[in-house]
Amino acid sequence: MANIDMSKIIKPWKLDAHPTYTFINAKLIDPVKEQVVENVTIKTSGGKIVSIDTTESATPTPADGDITIDLKGKHVCPGLIDCHVHIAVVPGEASLSSYRDMTEKISLIRQPWVLKPMLDRGFTSVRDCGGASLAMKEAVEEGVCLGPRLFIAGYALSQTGGHGDMRSSHDQSPCSCGAVSEISRIVDGTSECFRVARDELRQGADFIKIMGGGGIASATDKVENLQFSDEEIKAIVTAAKNNGTYVTSHSYTPQAIQQAIRQGVRGIEHGNLLDAETAKLMAETGTFLTPTLITHVMSKQLNFLPPVSAAKNEDVLKRGLEAIKIAGDAGVTVCFGTDLLGPLHFAQSKEFSVRSQVQTSGQILRSATVNAAKLLMKEDELGHYAVGSL
Repeated sequence: MANIDMSKIIKPWKLDAHPTYTFINAKLIDPVKEQVVENVTIKTSGGKIVSIDTTESATPTPADGDITIDLKGKHVCPGLIDCHVHIAVVPGEASLSSYRDMTEKISLIRQPWVLKPMLDRGFTSVRDCGGASLAMKEAVEEGVCLGPRLFIAGYALSQTGGHGDMRSSHDQSPCSCGAVSEISRIVDGTSECFRVARDELRQGADFIKIMGGGGIASATDKVENLQFSDEEIKAIVTAAKNNGTYVTSHSYTPQAIQQAIRQGVRGIEHGNLLDAETAKLMAETGTFLTPTLITHVMSKQLNFLPPVSAAKNEDVLKRGLEAIKIAGDAGVTVCFGTDLLGPLHFAQSKEFSVRSQVQTSGQILRSATVNAAKLLMKEDELGHYAVGSL
């Protein structure tokens, strides 16, 4: 009994310590310098890089128990990062309208099916912008289920009648402050914005997501609507900063983006209607942009949205590529995101092809590695190859 590992008895799913690997004859893709380095030897131990050798004559001598893998010229790339996912909106329904009746229990059971294919596609980290729980994040960390490491917002914060309020115009059921509506919580007023932001952080949110403007999936608001007041946004930003983290805002229009930036928001999600003036402001303030174009493409192709949402989707789809170019020309840090819902998760990698119409391969790769790691505040560990990185 003296040699029994009690931690493995208490949590039998707990992952074993990472062995030491030596990868030889690798072609290393460097997203920082946008180049490929040949004949590289990479050694990892405990899940971290401990050495990178670019000397062709290097002949590693593995220690007992170490594992050497000859890659024979295969490419090695830093793990990809998707900065806008919703793992809680799982497959199982053909249209967005059907998800109003899906319970949290059904979603939770199906989420591992969403996560494992993401890992298979090369995404080793994802940033969930509404719906993912601390329970699922911990399940991945401990090995209960396989998937990319999760950075979560918990529930996104919306307002009555906003993008996160999924009631129809004829639905007169009450929606009290703090009520959960699919991937969001409804909050109104400065004091409640403070309280609910703090509560999301208490429940393990890594950052706070707000619905700063109108959206596609919500039937009762227009894309151009401003939603939170300045004071409400400022309260949420203050709560986040006091906890050492940040706020990102769902914002399509220049007006919504500018309002968010003025109140201290650090990131903008979507931004399809971005103009040059607003892009300049984003660059000057160091505000990140995470466009999500493939969701608009696939929602249209698979007829996923109800008619009201489909009409709004058509408008923002046309402007999305132009917004990425405007942002890039202004010097905005652009990140990689997909925002796929329900049966559309399979199309995650197609975002690369869509962006290739306005970005170079190097720019796209940086958006899913170097830039994304900065947004996550993990630039020392993720998104590039260096001693100490994961």
